[in-house]
Amino acid sequence: MKVITDQERKRRNRDWLHQLAAEEKRSLLLTRLLGVVQTLALLAQMTLLAWLVSELLMEGRALHDLALPAALLVPLILLRSLLQSLQEITGQRLGNRLRLRVRERLLKKLARLGPVRLSGDSPAGLSSQWLEQVDALQIYFARFLPQMTLAWLTPLLILVLVFYLDWVAGLFLLVSAPLIPLFMALVGWGAERLNQQHFVLLQRLSGHFLDRIRALTTLKLFGQTQAACNQVATATENYRRLNLRTLKVAFLSSAVLEFFASVAIAAVAIYVGFGLLGYLAWGPAASLTLFSGLLILLLAPEFFQPLRTLAQQYHDRAAALGAADSLVDLLERPLDSDQPDKSDSTLSTREERLSPWMLELQEVTLSYPQRGQVLGPISLTLDRGEALLITGRTGSGKSSLLHLLAGFMQPSSGRLRVEGLPAGERRLIWMHQQAFIFHGSWAENLRLAAPQANTAQMLDALQQVGLISLLDQQVDGLDSLLLEGGRNLSGGQAQRLVLARALLTPSRLLVLDEPSASLDTQATHELIHLLENLKFQGCTLVIASHDQRFLSLADRRLELTPGGCDAST
Repeated sequence: MKVITDQERKRRNRDWLHQLAAEEKRSLLLTRLLGVVQTLALLAQMTLLAWLVSELLMEGRALHDLALPAALLVPLILLRSLLQSLQEITGQRLGNRLRLRVRERLLKKLARLGPVRLSGDSPAGLSSQWLEQVDALQIYFARFLPQMTLAWLTPLLILVLVFYLDWVAGLFLLVSAPLIPLFMALVGWGAERLNQQHFVLLQRLSGHFLDRIRALTTLKLFGQTQAACNQVATATENYRRLNLRTLKVAFLSSAVLEFFASVAIAAVAIYVGFGLLGYLAWGPAASLTLFSGLLILLLAPEFFQPLRTLAQQYHDRAAALGAADSLVDLLERPLDSDQPDKSDSTLSTREERLSPWMLELQEVTLSYPQRGQVLGPISLTLDRGEALLITGRTGSGKSSLLHLLAGFMQPSSGRLRVEGLPAGERRLIWMHQQAFIFHGSWAENLRLAAPQANTAQMLDALQQVGLISLLDQQVDGLDSLLLEGGRNLSGGQAQRLVLARALLTPSRLLVLDEPSASLDTQATHELIHLLENLKFQGCTLVIASHDQRFLSLADRRLELTPGGCDAST
């Protein structure tokens, strides 16, 4: 894998964010235009307000004479509020769309990587990327990017008007304006690094905590619960300190930026005040009027407001870049170079019509970079409704072959087809030695692979696997809760539930990895009987097991050895 420098990583992350932004170019343009119109409405409002005060105090006009111009302030204020709301709504929708788009790409990438390539990743860490890190992108697109444009365009419009009124006051604003972007850049370098550390530490903390929860029983047996608690506490304390460092940088930077903006506004106010009082007789100060002086004072805070807003949101940019660093690493994680293009549906459909086999392997091999060839070459065909028993001692490649059949990995050479399609394109039922049952109702577990299954179909599937009597004993029926891993079921009952789930799916290919490993003799005989019924109904079975009792099911047997294999009928 190519090693890239920190500068290359930063450039890569920025380019990725810019590519995402380019996908919503029109929405970004609309958000910016709303901000520009809002600025024009602000200039009109401040100009009208300064004129009204000048007319009242300097010209001595009556209030009723200025009623109509004063009434125009109300629609201008309402227009600004409306434009601000529309800008916020447009930005939030833009951020939501891009956030969902990133999650879709992450989901597709995770699906293509498969469980084998992701076996070294912490589930909690992946969840953190899916949730917190993607959420960190929303404010960047919704607020920061539009504000980047407004941060120079709005001050520029105000500066043009101030220079027209008084060029000395304009110089005060022009000289002080670059200080804010300068400090933003200085603060941003440190904030970006802290945010990258923040997300990395959050992933580790999530995985650290989840691992301890999963191993709670083992920790209790070995008396290590207090040590595990101390480790979690230490990791949490490190995370807390990093968060406080990030907050400290944010508060200090905001204080510095506010200080320079306040000093610049105060300088303009002193200049205008002395000019109106007649203490300054040089330059344009002598021609200052209440209208021009008041308008300059009203516009001075508004000149700095977009820059101050950008400074507040600059930390959102640092958070987005920190999140992008981890997300791009995952999205650019390499796949197998020989992975088939699954978008070629025309060829796949043609091959499916031509293939009479459920499984077809031609000279299939599998190699690992550090281990060399670990499997094959294997050539065999399996018809629909047949059963294949894969045997071999530990390390011979049984699990690797099942991963190939499921599409979790791609063969290093040879041809592998499931019903004429590349492995992974056809749905199959995977039955591990530990039945996958999550904390939820019976119905939710049954609908895991068949979301559209109705009550009658679920009851019929449970009847076929012999669990209907157990369900009748549950108070809430299909709504009764099952514990994580099916802890309130026996091993055989859990395997039966998985088989019931298989019956609800349209797939007719069932892959079993050591299905009797956690079962007693009686439960194993019951499982074999159920598999015989499934086979009779047309299901194709692929069983990897050391248990010789499954030989009674097998139409074909594949004996794997580290040096090769032997297929027999």
